[in-house]
Amino acid sequence: MTSEQLTIVQSTWQRLVPIADVAARLFYERLFEVNPELKALFHPVDMRRQQDKLVCSIDHVVQHLDDPDRLLPDVAELGRRHHSYGVTDAHYDAVGGALLWTLRQGLNKSWTPEVEAAWTAAYSLLSGVMRDAANAKPASVAA
Repeated sequence: MTSEQLTIVQSTWQRLVPIADVAARLFYERLFEVNPELKALFHPVDMRRQQDKLVCSIDHVVQHLDDPDRLLPDVAELGRRHHSYGVTDAHYDAVGGALLWTLRQGLNKSWTPEVEAAWTAAYSLLSGVMRDAANAKPASVAA
């Protein structure tokens, strides 16, 4: 990610914060509309609570994008946790699509090719870290 993309992600997220609850609901509606099989991963999760967790996670990531030494270990741990829930590599593409769609809806006319590129770069970075952590072989324990 470039510094310009970082600034774009942070500034556009601030525009979405006032409607974050609606955006989170739209995100999951879109995710399940396009990928209905993913709904099984969320049973019996309280979706309102899940939406709140999504907003908090995105906010945390956006606030710390400029500090990768602090952020990326948290993101890697998130990837390991998601792997334990049954999340696969293919699911990251579905989530990325739903996220970009949701951002486009929320930002409306402010959604430009530059904004799309910035959010795509951010999601690619973070989902790459999560995938790598999920797919890493655990360190072997010495006998």
